[in-house]
Amino acid sequence: MQNLTEIRWHGRGGQGVKTAAILTAKSAASSGKYIQGFPEYGPERMGAPVLAFTRISDQEITIHSHVRAPEIVVVLDPSLIESVDITEGVPEDGVIIINTDKSPEEMREYLDIEGRKIYTVDAALISTESIGRNIPNTTMMGALIRVTGIIDWEDFKNDMKNEFRAKFTGRDEIIEGNMEAIKRAYQEVEGE
Repeated sequence: MQNLTEIRWHGRGGQGVKTAAILTAKSAASSGKYIQGFPEYGPERMGAPVLAFTRISDQEITIHSHVRAPEIVVVLDPSLIESVDITEGVPEDGVIIINTDKSPEEMREYLDIEGRKIYTVDAALISTESIGRNIPNTTMMGALIRVTGIIDWEDFKNDMKNEFRAKFTGRDEIIEGNMEAIKRAYQEVEGE
């Protein structure tokens, strides 16, 4: 399928992995793209490893399975790297974005991989400072948009502001905190 972008999200229950996958898809849909955003359901408990997927295309998406060869992988919880092969199925020109305070070079060495583009952002720190809690999902979405450009930055910010206003009506500090986290990740993500 031409112009199909597939994203695999890795995180733990409670970090907003499913929400990030779906919000990214919804934002792409508002710009006229065809989308899918869905989680992989397994044991539903706080802290358990969770996968979610996003597909974005200029054409109707007829695939209805997990993402097996993602061009982009987003890792919300770096501790998963110890137990999950986050590079599985990622092509040599693929992109890996990791929530960590380590540099892209340090992560490449740690993962012991060649090829693939590696980006890092300290989403834990950013979300704690901006939102008041270590919930890295919206922060990592900002990094994803900067690294990939899959959605226009201004459109994405407007979509997220509208989503947050609908979800957190009357809670301006949460809306502003999430918007600040997205903006900081967009500015602070580093790549090699």
